[in-house]
Amino acid sequence: MTADATVWRIKGMPLAPATGRGPLDGLRVAVKDLFAVTGFAVGGGNPAWLAEALPAAEDAPVVARLRAAGASVQGIVHTDELAYSLSGTNTHYGTPPNPAAPDRVTGGSSSGPASAVATGHADIGLGTDTGGSIRVPASCCGLYGLRPTHDAVPTEGVLPLAPSFDTVGWITRDAATLALAGEVLLPDGPRTPPRRLLALGGTADAAERWGIPVRPVTLSTWDDPDPLLLAFRQIQAAEAWRAHGRWIAAHPRALGADVERRFRFGASVDAATEAAARAQLAVWRAELLELLGDDAWLVLPAGGPGHPRKISLADRDAWRRETLRCAVPASAFGLPSVSVPTGVTPPAGIAVIAPPGLDKALLKMVA
Repeated sequence: MTADATVWRIKGMPLAPATGRGPLDGLRVAVKDLFAVTGFAVGGGNPAWLAEALPAAEDAPVVARLRAAGASVQGIVHTDELAYSLSGTNTHYGTPPNPAAPDRVTGGSSSGPASAVATGHADIGLGTDTGGSIRVPASCCGLYGLRPTHDAVPTEGVLPLAPSFDTVGWITRDAATLALAGEVLLPDGPRTPPRRLLALGGTADAAERWGIPVRPVTLSTWDDPDPLLLAFRQIQAAEAWRAHGRWIAAHPRALGADVERRFRFGASVDAATEAAARAQLAVWRAELLELLGDDAWLVLPAGGPGHPRKISLADRDAWRRETLRCAVPASAFGLPSVSVPTGVTPPAGIAVIAPPGLDKALLKMVA
């Protein structure tokens, strides 16, 4: 069967076999086109970038760990350009299928990993999450997805976007496989579930599935998310421009117009503005951790369903804002968060955010 070119940049049988035996024996991994895989260039979701890239001399550490644990790399899958989008649409390679909602996008930027898993052609979708790029496609496709605590999983050998927020995450069809990958990729840590769940954004009923006392709450950054979203955007864009601005300036119009616009905003963020945004994020992070204390986790929407494949720019921007409202808190504060499907149609998940370092406890609760 011919590989779907909107999903796979390159596919093998497998592309890179397992190098060892372990808990992931026989599982197939779809690798987002940001990770080094030995012998293949990183394309970053952009043909001009790919044309200048050299083949990787070795696997990214996370790819090596998965292969050593028995998993094989089925292939390299597409991403939104340089991972700077949330829709899962790519002006060069197209929009991958979402079998759970064929008239809607997969979400992004880990669009390829999500589609490969949702269509049954991979068991684990290895991706990145900077501003929601694991949790959003998981929610849109009715899948499970984990964004780990910032820096819990190594990002070496991964094309960066905004290092203050970049994480390596993964997407699966079931919670058991999500946790199995976590045993290979995450450092050891506590596994005790919380004594309370604090439900935000109308998720109290859905949160009762875990049999833990639930209390509805609200937050100032939820009721009025724009200050948080702006501070996050300023830091993300400034770092993204530092990472890739020189290449973008040398390749005008190589990126889709909306993606290039996001990058170029970063050039306008001066050092004082960036510093003020970082200081404000630290205040909001401290407030959330004080609310959680040592016995509570936060439940909130994971981002809702994907937007229709044909949509106006204004409606897409509105969808992006509401999606970031759900995804940015964990990203901005460096906290682990898992997206869990709810079974509604079209798919829309709920997310759980835990304090830092409780990744394995989070996976144990939702398994």
